[in-house]
Amino acid sequence: MSGNRFWPRKGAQRHLRPDPSEYRRIYRNKWKRHTARIPKELLTREYGCGKSMQDIANLIGCSLHKVKFWMERYEISRRSHSDAVYLSKHPNGDPFRFVPPKNVEEAKLFGLGIGLYWGEGTKANHTSIRLGNTDPLLIKKFIEFLVKFFRVKREDMRFGLQVFSDMDPDTAMDFWVKNLKIKRGQFWKTTVTRSGSIGTYRKKRQYGVVTVHYQNSRLRKLLGSLLPV
Repeated sequence: MSGNRFWPRKGAQRHLRPDPSEYRRIYRNKWKRHTARIPKELLTREYGCGKSMQDIANLIGCSLHKVKFWMERYEISRRSHSDAVYLSKHPNGDPFRFVPPKNVEEAKLFGLGIGLYWGEGTKANHTSIRLGNTDPLLIKKFIEFLVKFFRVKREDMRFGLQVFSDMDPDTAMDFWVKNLKIKRGQFWKTTVTRSGSIGTYRKKRQYGVVTVHYQNSRLRKLLGSLLPV
């Protein structure tokens, strides 16, 4: 028996558009769907749009093994595991967009934001952007930097508040909510540290320390590439 017996006729192949519904229409027979060639254009488009190989298999009604086979046959590069996870969390694309500064004033803010992250940000974490400080003006400028040049939505940011045991957590929370113009719901549970346990740092600000968090590995990588190191 020829190995090509169940492959589509040349006429069918010629009229086959790289469309999942067309693929299912032409190959109504389940066995033929599992043995017929998957058009390269279909795989390239659907995989390039962010669908997983399992998604494509479900879409056209064939096995995952078959999709893998034709991906390898066409030498279509496959995503890494981390990229696949990122796409599953952001099916509509990156939730940010880099917009370079357009004038001198914007360039000053951009330079300030990069400097703040370079000096005060947490670079050890490679999946999120973090910056903590006791000064609300400094935190506000960094938020403005993220919103202005990376189109980060303020409501997507999260915040951590650390206070000392001789401070009132609610008073500190009210202070930061008012000054940063954010919602209480954006804060994680307040961390209370015993007074005097970390030296004189507690004397710098009576409302504790706030850390701004934005979880996005690609933006973290982009921001890291902009640092002058």
